[in-house]
Amino acid sequence: MSALMHLANPRLLWLCLLAPLIVAAAWWLWQRRLRAGAAWVGRGLWGRLWPGLRAGRIAVVVLLLGVACLASIAALARPRWGQSEQRVERRGVDVVFVLDTSLSMAATDVQPNRFAVAQVLIRRLAQAMPGNRVALVEAEGSGVVMAPLTTDAAVLDLLLDTAQPGSLPTPGTILAPALTQAAKLFPESGGKHRTIVLLSDGEDFGGGLAEVGQQLHEQGIVVHVVGVGTPQGSPINLPGGAANELKRDDKGNVVVTHLQEDGLEEIARSTGGLYQRVTNAGYDPAALIARIAAMEGRTLEEDTVNLLAERFQWPLAIAALAVLAMLVLRPFASEPRQSMAESAE
Repeated sequence: MSALMHLANPRLLWLCLLAPLIVAAAWWLWQRRLRAGAAWVGRGLWGRLWPGLRAGRIAVVVLLLGVACLASIAALARPRWGQSEQRVERRGVDVVFVLDTSLSMAATDVQPNRFAVAQVLIRRLAQAMPGNRVALVEAEGSGVVMAPLTTDAAVLDLLLDTAQPGSLPTPGTILAPALTQAAKLFPESGGKHRTIVLLSDGEDFGGGLAEVGQQLHEQGIVVHVVGVGTPQGSPINLPGGAANELKRDDKGNVVVTHLQEDGLEEIARSTGGLYQRVTNAGYDPAALIARIAAMEGRTLEEDTVNLLAERFQWPLAIAALAVLAMLVLRPFASEPRQSMAESAE
């Protein structure tokens, strides 16, 4: 156990300079009062003017006032010594972001494009949930885990910079494998603290999305879905191609991609999640953040730390005793009342 004393608020010690000023002011006021009385009545009549006066107690009361001031300031400075153990528990929710990286996410019906808007949204969500664990899974022709669950949201920020539409070896859009991979990242303990946030334009050519949604619901995993794009759609700019080079089908026709909401809404509804359409970069994710924050958290980290014990109670008790002594040892002691007959004699 450490015997050293530390102050939590040492900057408040300058207030101790006020204590002598308060004592001097109190002494001056008492002397002024006595001088004012002595100016019009002799000292021999003080017993009648101030019955019960105890002049010697004035100095004691003034000193007690100084002690009370100094002790109160010491309590405000919060002295600490000795050690006390405190249990620190960090609770939160496990959130896995599933990002659609298929080529259709390069469409520009949402400026600058669907993928860029989804990237920004994941960053905003991760920063708004600092107490939770987050992970990242890319969804294309297969699901690839980019980051397991971590409390360091900066990891996701770095990985998002490396991702781009059509970056995975297996092209196309199959969301079911990515959702299955996301579910495997959660601890096996279960509980109502697991959620998946899927960001996609909904173009899915693999099927099995309804079955996966049912499995996630049975596991107690909530899937919130963000549909990025517009039903009107737009052509797809080929990443890394010539300027304004568009994707075309086998017949040379320009491919137009549309936001497909039916499957996205269904998986959100079946798991008790929230579905929201995003058509611009100014989307406010407050509703989604609120839904995740309302979930039942679990203990993510637990530790016992040794802290200096707070001892402000000691100087505070001294200040209280000094004030109590001031009330008891007042300069004007009470005199027993005499009867009118005794007074007449």
